[in-house]
Amino acid sequence: MGGMSAIKSWTVSDELWAKVEPLIPTRKRKKGRRYLRRPGGGRKPMEPRQVFEAIIFVLRTGIQWKALPKGQFGSASAVHKYFLAWKRQHVFVRLWRHGLAEYDDLEGIAWRWQSIDGAMVKAPLALEAVGPNPTDRGKKRHQAQPPRRREWNPAVSHRERGAPA
Repeated sequence: MGGMSAIKSWTVSDELWAKVEPLIPTRKRKKGRRYLRRPGGGRKPMEPRQVFEAIIFVLRTGIQWKALPKGQFGSASAVHKYFLAWKRQHVFVRLWRHGLAEYDDLEGIAWRWQSIDGAMVKAPLALEAVGPNPTDRGKKRHQAQPPRRREWNPAVSHRERGAPA
């Protein structure tokens, strides 16, 4: 690879970020709400691009949230909180829909030919035709019942709280 640096599968290009950024919600303080800290106090919020890159890193590598390299992506717990908030706000659904629409514009999706795979749903009448499940072969039809225990018979059928037994 000589002088070229390898592009990692989790890096977000400027071109991709230009498409993603409008779909990311901005954090704003609610007007009329009283806050304990003044504006600008406390830790600065993470940059949305840095959060998005960290989420892509987790999804592409399969590592745990807590294993995110802090020097590269910042606080793992903060990234996870953003991920959960964006999930609640349907950010990833909007990303998927925009990506699907863009792919349809570029390549075209044969929507008429899309169908549901019949093997993915249960056939309600199949049990009558095919017999027992092959994984149940060799198992006894009627398993032995556990030994019966004596029924519980309380000494007093009912009593009020605080009343003597």
